[in-house]
Amino acid sequence: MNLLLVFAQFYVPPFIKKKKLHELFDATAGAFYSQAPPYRKLSFKECLKQYALFTRDRAEESIRQGNDLEVRPRLYQNARRLAQNIKKIYRIDSVEDAMKICEVIYRILNVEFDGNARGEVLIKKCFFSSFYSRDVCRLISSLDEGLLEGLSGGKFRFFQRITEGKECCRAQLSS
Repeated sequence: MNLLLVFAQFYVPPFIKKKKLHELFDATAGAFYSQAPPYRKLSFKECLKQYALFTRDRAEESIRQGNDLEVRPRLYQNARRLAQNIKKIYRIDSVEDAMKICEVIYRILNVEFDGNARGEVLIKKCFFSSFYSRDVCRLISSLDEGLLEGLSGGKFRFFQRITEGKECCRAQLSS
């Protein structure tokens, strides 16, 4: 593990957090072929809430219109691109390192992510679960798949979700 990753586990400067959230916002809006609402002048907390509302609304609209199957691969690919940039910066070269940087990323997004070297993921608390329905969560999870697969090269799948009435989310990253 490199020092940059170790440092990130303990501290991420606020301006980096905000920059990464803006990148995620733009990537997600692009996947929906949508214009993101104005968010640059918002505080980080306000921006995160705006992101949750925006993604919920766009996902619900896509599901209603029946084009969610077209949106899903775009969400995945945009997240995968972001992940590959993170992988390069933090020199992620193992499942263990991928899980450690995911803990950092998800902590920034107010998600309690716990992953291990065997690829097992447990999410005990998710900021987005109070905004998303089961169907919205399933669609937006394409971002998670793109992120984890882009960082690790494996396959990532949820098999239990908070939005399905479960007490936590469970997922598996396999090679």
